[in-house]
Amino acid sequence: MERKLAAIVAGDIVGYSRLMAEDETATYADLRSAFDEVVRPVFERHKGRIFKNTGDGFLAAFPSVNEALDAAVDIQDGFAKLPLKLRIGLNLGDVIEEDGDVFGDGVNVAARLEAMAEPGSIYVSAAVVRSADRNRDQYFQRIGHRKVKNLPDAIDVYVVRPKQRGLEATVGWVQRIVPTGRRAILACAGGLAAVAVVAATAPGSQWLSDMRGRIAPSLAWISGVQNADARPSVAVLPFDNMSGDDGQNYFADGLTEDIITGLARNAELQVIARNSSFAFRGQAVDIREVGARLGAAYVVEGSARREGDQLRVVAQLIDTRNGAHLWSRSYDRRVEDVFAVQTDLTSEIVAHLVSYVRESEVAEAADQPTENLQAYDLVLQARDRYKHGSSDGAALLASRALYQRALELDPGYAAARAYLGMTYIVDFVQGVSGRATQTDIEIGLSEARQSIRLSPNLPIGYQVLSFGLSAKGDYEESMRAARQSVELNPNDPDSLMALAKAQVRFGDYDDAVANAERARRLHPMAPEYYVYVHGQALYAAGRVTEAETVLAECLLRAPTDANCLLILAAVQVNQGELGEARTTMARLLEANPKFSLMAERDYRRFGNSPLMERFLSELAQAEAPETAERLNREKERAA
Repeated sequence: MERKLAAIVAGDIVGYSRLMAEDETATYADLRSAFDEVVRPVFERHKGRIFKNTGDGFLAAFPSVNEALDAAVDIQDGFAKLPLKLRIGLNLGDVIEEDGDVFGDGVNVAARLEAMAEPGSIYVSAAVVRSADRNRDQYFQRIGHRKVKNLPDAIDVYVVRPKQRGLEATVGWVQRIVPTGRRAILACAGGLAAVAVVAATAPGSQWLSDMRGRIAPSLAWISGVQNADARPSVAVLPFDNMSGDDGQNYFADGLTEDIITGLARNAELQVIARNSSFAFRGQAVDIREVGARLGAAYVVEGSARREGDQLRVVAQLIDTRNGAHLWSRSYDRRVEDVFAVQTDLTSEIVAHLVSYVRESEVAEAADQPTENLQAYDLVLQARDRYKHGSSDGAALLASRALYQRALELDPGYAAARAYLGMTYIVDFVQGVSGRATQTDIEIGLSEARQSIRLSPNLPIGYQVLSFGLSAKGDYEESMRAARQSVELNPNDPDSLMALAKAQVRFGDYDDAVANAERARRLHPMAPEYYVYVHGQALYAAGRVTEAETVLAECLLRAPTDANCLLILAAVQVNQGELGEARTTMARLLEANPKFSLMAERDYRRFGNSPLMERFLSELAQAEAPETAERLNREKERAA
């Protein structure tokens, strides 16, 4: 008996029993062909050994994680040409080898990963991710913790996806996995057709025209709607207000938002952001079109009627691929039972979309944010009154007053404190009311910290804390808070983008790209800021061709966006396009006359890394002014 560390690959044919029942002879022939022509040759090539064959499946051991990964990818590539579908699980762990057999927890985990994998996919453990070479020709997308039978601890699961090698490889992969009709719909996402006319008349339109043909086929990848993440994706459309009183719209919206939040805390799902799903408010649209535009395989829609102390909520879950209704429920409760309704709804949705629900996540979903329903109602009104990103100062102040009233009724209402803190920080950063000072940052941070003390597992508390620390210039602590927010709510795109931006500053470029891409998948109708952070992360990671494509999308939608122009100028210098870079810099200076190398040097968007110095050098080659005063003097002399 020998104990050793080994990479274990588990594979199994999907639906083998059903296929055998339908056509035993053909299925068996396909299986033998698959093993003889794909599986065994691949294992021999990568030094793997099959130690158990289960008829339609196998268990194999490899001395190297990297060989096991390459073998798994090669096998799935081979199966792509076959009528059979294969699931693969891969784990690195301690095993016992005796008389040619291998067993132990290392094998058990690989088998559990295979059992939960989607057809045609490869699921791996965190041990594999940590041990693989960083330059492998694939990357890992984290799915989250999954608890399985007979194992005491949840498994941290990742799915293996091909790593893009430039735009051409990206488009080729999208074409293989997304149906043609769906790609055509997705290529129009983000209003490309609507902005093309505007872009054509903007400065630098020749460059934009050249880029337009390169952008269209990659929009599906950029938004991530090809569903690179294997978890079920769901969008919750705004519930209809059936009360006959428009003044109750905020209640239906608030109920919808809280259901989204409850679902988003479950790491087994991909949950589309509220701002994207709410874009369909009041529209009579085909559910299949909604699914295509949002990248959601499932949609929840429903209605709420609130009359006096009575509440009626109707909800249904729909498969967007065929329009089939998977289930529907009606809830007739008293208004005081609104939190129980939310819990029941989220549990029903999760139960239908994933194979299990972690006990801790169910417990979190069942937590009541407050026992005071009037305070809860005030928070719903406040969230409805001011939406993040709005420039309405009066609305922000009115929203703040509502949060403060809610806290007078329930000082321990953690979410209300976090949202209140956000109003102060947003006001300072974006100048919404025109009244904010540095003191507002401190007030906002204080409220965020109080919310975390009241509820240590509240994602919005850490999100607000991260935002405030970043505004204060404490970037390292801001990144820690952003990580905590993402850990608690892996489906919040704002937190993912905040983390991506912080990771760029601290040199974690590959993870920054992955988080930015995931945020854009979850919020396919996100503002230009998301596109800018994505482009900046790609530039930092050295993927400049992809960065140029992403930034071009940003400038088609917002031709004078200063952030996108800034990174694009550096990208163009990097690619030897000096003339184009200087034209882009001129457009940037027109959009933001206060821009200067001195300001960029102080801001240090790439921290103290070697990239920061290269970035400044590239901007200088694009003829960026050292100071804004110098630029103004040159303009005066020219006049």
